[in-house]
Amino acid sequence: MQKLKSYVLPIAIVLGLLLHDYCAALSVVVPYVIFTILLLTFSAVDIRKLRFKPLFIWIILFQVLVSLGSYYVLKLLSVNEIIAEGILIGVLCPVAASVAVVSTMLGADRETVTSYTVIGNLVVSVVAPVYFSFIGVNQDMPFLESFLQILRRIGLVIGVPFFVALFLQLVWPKANHFISRFKGLAFYLWAVALFFTLGQTIHFIFINGEGNWYSILWLGVAALAFCVIQFGLGKWIGHKYGDTIAGGQLMGQKNSAMGIWMANHYLLPLASVFLAFYSVFQNLFNSWQIWYYEKKKKK
Repeated sequence: MQKLKSYVLPIAIVLGLLLHDYCAALSVVVPYVIFTILLLTFSAVDIRKLRFKPLFIWIILFQVLVSLGSYYVLKLLSVNEIIAEGILIGVLCPVAASVAVVSTMLGADRETVTSYTVIGNLVVSVVAPVYFSFIGVNQDMPFLESFLQILRRIGLVIGVPFFVALFLQLVWPKANHFISRFKGLAFYLWAVALFFTLGQTIHFIFINGEGNWYSILWLGVAALAFCVIQFGLGKWIGHKYGDTIAGGQLMGQKNSAMGIWMANHYLLPLASVFLAFYSVFQNLFNSWQIWYYEKKKKK
C-alpha cells in the first residue's frame, strides 16, 4: 500500500486529462470530498493546541505582496492581462485544504500545518476581495458582498469541519477517536478531488483555449517557475524555523479548486489555467517527495 502512494497522484492527473468530460459534469462533488478530508485531518489533531507561529508571517507576506507586485510589474512590462491575472491568483491562492495530508506523510508537524490551513485561508478571504475591488471583471461589486462570497465558500469547506471536529473533541471524544482512525483515507480522497478539479479545468481549456494558445503556453511556463520558487523559498524559510517540510508545503501547495473558482468569478476565466498547470506541477513534485521519503525510510 505504501508503494502505491507514490503513484496515486500521477494516476489522478492522467485520468483527469483523459476523462475531463466526466470530471466537468461531476465536479460538484469536490467540496464534499474536501470537507471529508478536513474532518479526518482535524479529528487527528488536538485543535485546542493550534497556535499562530512566526513562520506564518513570512508566508502570508509573500502571498499578499508578491501576488500584487507581480501583477503590476507585468502590467508595466505590457504583458497581457490574462497572464498577469493568472500569476496574481496563482500566488495569492490560499494553501490547499488538504496540505496536512502530504505534509505529515513527509514528517511535518501536524499542528503547524493545520494551524496555517485555517489562518492562511482566512487571510486570503479578507485580502482577495480588496484586490478584486480594483482588479478583474467585477470591480463594481461591493467589498462586503465579495468578502462574504469568498468567506462563505471558505467557511463551508474549512470552517464547518473545523468546528465539527472541535465539538466532537470537547463533547464526544469517542466519536472523534473513531473518525481519526480513518485519517489515512484522506490522501486517497485528495487524489479523487484532484482528479475532478484538474479534469474540470482541462475541459475548460479545450472549450475556451482556441485563439489563446500563446497565453496558455506562458501561463504554463509561469506556473512551473512559481512552483519551483514557492516550494524552494518555503523550504528555506521553514528550515529557519525548524520545519523545512512544513515551510515548503505551506507556501508551495495551493488550493487550486478555490483559486480556479476565484479566477472564474472575479478575473478573466482563462487566468485559471495558471492553477491548472500549477496543480499538475505541485502534485508531481509531491509524488516525487513521497517516493523519495519512502525510499530513504527503507535505508
